Amino acid sequence: MKKISLLVLFLSLVACKKEYTPENKIKEDVTFLADDKLEGRGTGTEGEKAAADYIAKRFEDLGLEGKGTNGYFQDFTFTPKTDPHSEAKFTTVNEDGSITGRNVLGFIDNNASQTVVIGAHYDHLGYGGEGSLDRSEEKAIHNGADDNASGVAVMLNLASKLKETNTSNNYLFMAFSGEEMGLLGSNYFAKNATIPTDSINYMFNMDMVGRLKADSTLAVYGVGTSPYFKQVISSSNKGFKIIENESGVGPSDHTSFYLVDIPVLHFFTGQHEDYHKPGDDSEKLNYDGMNMISEYIFDIITDLDDNGELAFRKTKNESEETPRFKVGLGVVPDYLYDGEGMRVDGVTEDKPAILAGLKKGDVIIKLGDSTITDMMSYMRALSVFEAGNTTKVTYKRDGKEASAEIKF
Repeated sequence: MKKISLLVLFLSLVACKKEYTPENKIKEDVTFLADDKLEGRGTGTEGEKAAADYIAKRFEDLGLEGKGTNGYFQDFTFTPKTDPHSEAKFTTVNEDGSITGRNVLGFIDNNASQTVVIGAHYDHLGYGGEGSLDRSEEKAIHNGADDNASGVAVMLNLASKLKETNTSNNYLFMAFSGEEMGLLGSNYFAKNATIPTDSINYMFNMDMVGRLKADSTLAVYGVGTSPYFKQVISSSNKGFKIIENESGVGPSDHTSFYLVDIPVLHFFTGQHEDYHKPGDDSEKLNYDGMNMISEYIFDIITDLDDNGELAFRKTKNESEETPRFKVGLGVVPDYLYDGEGMRVDGVTEDKPAILAGLKKGDVIIKLGDSTITDMMSYMRALSVFEAGNTTKVTYKRDGKEASAEIKF
């Protein structure tokens, strides 16, 4: 595999320079960030650094000031849990075996006492590695168009909208590194913030907002972290089917801010069969949907503009109640489905579900002796099985009930 060419990246940045304007650049931003030339934006790689340079240039052209420790950049160094020489062959590894990630920070200073943080991670999986769900043996670039070039593009679009409006708060726009390796960049910022953390009013996080479906279902997590959120989410809504989740804890960067007592919201359009696979490419995104989401978040910010400092509220941590599994069906659940049962959004090759004949769109309504009414009841039912067990799964397909034998 050809290593990324710094000259090619430089020429790509120069070619994009003439296109920089404050107006809507959502598709252009995704297309650049999810291009093969960036080799999947793995943390600490040349491709991720090129992405960071691109985002910093976008911040500069939008008139945002740098708020990192070195202009727009905040570098952090960590030692990965696995040997970086064997697991991250395309990553620049320091002499001591550590890797350096890079957060990118742009600031709108309205001389306000409070600052709103709007963030999205920009790293992805490079050529796969531990986080990949691709079962082929050949390494392939994981471009991460939805995960999470989409969130970065919406963040940049919001920066262009907020440059001259809603001035009761300052705005800190953040592109996080190291999310795929464990929320590393956001966690580092929360502990080494370049502004006082007690001045942060609230934090909005966009992670995988690029595949809004035909029914306009949008998940909004963290709605219980401030008493203001539920009302404003509803009053600002102009057509989304909102799936709410109270908890401020989840598998994305908003968690790092919630854990230091900052109200958070996380926006998400759902899992899909290309998640953490090479097929997550820019041509598959719903750009009209991304524009709608940006407008919606902007309306929420506008509604909150005269509310002053938002009260923070602790929420129940659903992850502590999640059952642990010894086996899996090999399905991607549809996290945005709010009907009875657990709808399958994708199946994995050579796993129990596909071997039993289950398909995308099937709704599991019973597993063994347990009735499945929602995601939590599905996880509880699954947690009782061990490798070698067999059971019956009952599901609905096109409104008709069917069943099959599952062997774990």
